[in-house]
Amino acid sequence: MALLEELHKTTQHLSKHRYPHLDDAQILQVDDLSVRYESGAALEGVSFSLNAGQRLAIVGPNGAGKSTLLQVIAGVLPPTSGQVQIFGNAPGGHICIAYVPQRSQVDWSFPVTVSDVVMMGRVGQLGLFRNPAKRDWQLVNRALDVVSLTHLAKRQISQLSGGQQQRMFIARALAQEAELMLMDEPLTGLDVNSQEQIFTILDQLKAQNVTVLISLHDLQMAAQRFDEVLLINKRMLGIGEPALILSPENLLAAYGGHLHLVPTSDGILALGDTCCDGEHEHA
Repeated sequence: MALLEELHKTTQHLSKHRYPHLDDAQILQVDDLSVRYESGAALEGVSFSLNAGQRLAIVGPNGAGKSTLLQVIAGVLPPTSGQVQIFGNAPGGHICIAYVPQRSQVDWSFPVTVSDVVMMGRVGQLGLFRNPAKRDWQLVNRALDVVSLTHLAKRQISQLSGGQQQRMFIARALAQEAELMLMDEPLTGLDVNSQEQIFTILDQLKAQNVTVLISLHDLQMAAQRFDEVLLINKRMLGIGEPALILSPENLLAAYGGHLHLVPTSDGILALGDTCCDGEHEHA
């Protein structure tokens, strides 16, 4: 099944099965989370929590479990053990979660327009049998305006550039009125201008108190553009300020022989020898 169809069905399910937000609960709590496949462990004993408005970069080598972690938080993949809670309840019953997948996972030939995809973000609010109302279209149009895609609203999604495709998914999250956004390698393959456009939008989301988790390959970008990072390689190796977490010791523990640490006048430069394309990981 095409990923867009899967996302649409998930949103329809959420429109029927909603969990309340508990007033005293953090937006995200991950407790002793483990995921195992037949091929072995993807995540082992991961625990952390986030408050509303935080922006966290998830970094680690290919196969570290970054995509798996985001999918479990999004509620599209069940954990083997441990739990994830969104505002005090399991993730499967929340319409406040927006999941932005890797572009390589999307069937871009799927016959939908940009505005169709953005309107999918409203299905959870609408329910299964209601047609979009004036307010729904206003939110869709406003979201398209924020990400500068209004002029491409009727374009089929395969005709977009990589940066435009990512901005379309962000618009879907904006139309959804999401409070927690999960983005899997959103900057991979984008040029510098497209990356800056994404960060401009992320800054707006932070001002709106939206919590954002982003998986990245680029350690330098994680250190320079994020207040906090989560370093994992199946197990969690640290979470906190980049200067503390991305230490030579932690990086060697995460990347092993695939990382070369080079002293520079600005500190330690980490050079990886793995390809920086998107992860298709079950690990």
